[in-house]
Amino acid sequence: MLEELFFEFGFILIVAAILSMLVYRFRQPLIIAYIIAGVIVGPSILAVKHSTEMFDVMSELGIAFLLFTVGLGLNWRSMKDVGGISIATGVGQVLFTAVAGFIVGQLLGFETIASIYLSIAFTFSSTIIVVKLLSDKEELDTLYGRISIGFLLVQDFIAMILLLGIGAFASGATLEGVLVGSLLKGIIIVPVLWFVSAKVVPHLLSYVARSQELLIIFALAWCFFIAGLLTWFGFGVEIGALIAGVTLSGTMYHREINAKIRPLRDFFLIMFFVVLGTRLNIHELSAALIPTLAFSLFILISNPLVVLLIMRSLGYHPRTGFLTGTAIAQISEFSFIVVAAGIAAGHLDESILVIVTSVALLTIAVSSYLIKHNMQVYEWLHPFFHYIEPKQVLEDEALKQHKPTKVLLCGFHRMGNVLLPSIKKLHQSYTVVDFDPQVIRELSENGEPVIYGDAGDENFLSELHAEKSRLIISTIPDVSVSLSLISYLRHQKYRGIVVVAAHRQEDAEKCYHAGATYVIVPSVLGGQKFTELLDSQKTQRRNWKTERQQEIQGEKRLEKVFPVLSKKKSE
Repeated sequence: MLEELFFEFGFILIVAAILSMLVYRFRQPLIIAYIIAGVIVGPSILAVKHSTEMFDVMSELGIAFLLFTVGLGLNWRSMKDVGGISIATGVGQVLFTAVAGFIVGQLLGFETIASIYLSIAFTFSSTIIVVKLLSDKEELDTLYGRISIGFLLVQDFIAMILLLGIGAFASGATLEGVLVGSLLKGIIIVPVLWFVSAKVVPHLLSYVARSQELLIIFALAWCFFIAGLLTWFGFGVEIGALIAGVTLSGTMYHREINAKIRPLRDFFLIMFFVVLGTRLNIHELSAALIPTLAFSLFILISNPLVVLLIMRSLGYHPRTGFLTGTAIAQISEFSFIVVAAGIAAGHLDESILVIVTSVALLTIAVSSYLIKHNMQVYEWLHPFFHYIEPKQVLEDEALKQHKPTKVLLCGFHRMGNVLLPSIKKLHQSYTVVDFDPQVIRELSENGEPVIYGDAGDENFLSELHAEKSRLIISTIPDVSVSLSLISYLRHQKYRGIVVVAAHRQEDAEKCYHAGATYVIVPSVLGGQKFTELLDSQKTQRRNWKTERQQEIQGEKRLEKVFPVLSKKKSE
């Protein structure tokens, strides 16, 4: 028995590893390789997997660890920082997809209960895939990246509530019983968990964190303890593991715990997706072809469109709405958990899993390319967005009153925020340009000269008379925006200084070739700065302390970088 399990397990891992290398070659998420590996070793092709119970247990552990790590990211202390836009967009998208998905299911001939489960399953987007792809593009800290993460955070909380409801229904409770029971349990458990998270857990972690081994064993024990306790109260393993992660998320050690648990989670998740693949009967794919294509097109088209329209109605630029929408145009790991819970409860037939798995493979593959090439896709579709873009009073009034200034700062988040004090010290007239409505409101309230607009839109730049500024700084690390800005200035025969930002050296070279005076590449600039510090500070501790104080107090002078402008202060 042991040898048979060993060889089964080894063969599955070898197949998964080979497929993962092939999938990685085409820049696809490895989840696709795991599911295909399951199809190959499953009963449809090789029929290798016989130890069903063992693999099912490992699959359940994968779900538990996944939800535990998701919970670690749901920091209840920082929910106030998610922002109204993430909450409004997240809730709006979930409601639209659930209702529209149910209608699609009914039109395709599914039973009511199956349509409900499918509409819920297709509501959520994959946190793991989105974070991974945005991290690879170095766009987690962009405006649309931050909104996307907040958006997914809202989705995770909604998923937590839905899993709670599904678990209650699985026990045979009525709708009234589910609502009343969940409310009563919530009234009791939430205050207790809040007290434990705020008062007990920090003291425990401050002790166990003295040893890395002790920290990981404590985290694992805590996960199983809270999950087991809540399962005993009727919440289920999944919701218990998620809440166990939430109780640790507000501590200073949650990132360290996440890093320690992640390899274990990934290992068991491989088994989770392999088991899903074994349930995908390729002989049933032909029957599921039309529903798969219909639901996939629905997700790939409706998610970006509804997010774009919601964000546009809240004052955000169509570019931001489109990029955020394309980031979440796939289904989530929660989709499988929801359907698996429905099958376990006897509400669904296993054939539904074929549709969900096929939709997952298709949407994950397509959305990976959408995220990778989102700016190019936006440029292709921009003429359509131009017609649905409403004019804003704020934008029109600001442009009417605007007079050309010596300095133009495009993009205020992070780098722009740091540069603004130095720009003020130049004693030159300046204007800040951004298309984040929240930034516009905050700067306007502080009396800063700010205008809402897209620095990559030549029509906007023309109305702004950008070519009359002596110094233009764009901190937006999007090469398409930078190239559009430089192209406009070149056509206007601009003679001033234009500084843009880029994530990578190859993008910087494109901007230099287009005519940029200087390109800020944070990694390169940081390395150069540190090299200067090493050359000047040597090993004198007091010099490093002085430099640190200067950095904290923002004493860096922009005049050192642009001496030409400094000499013309009197103009």
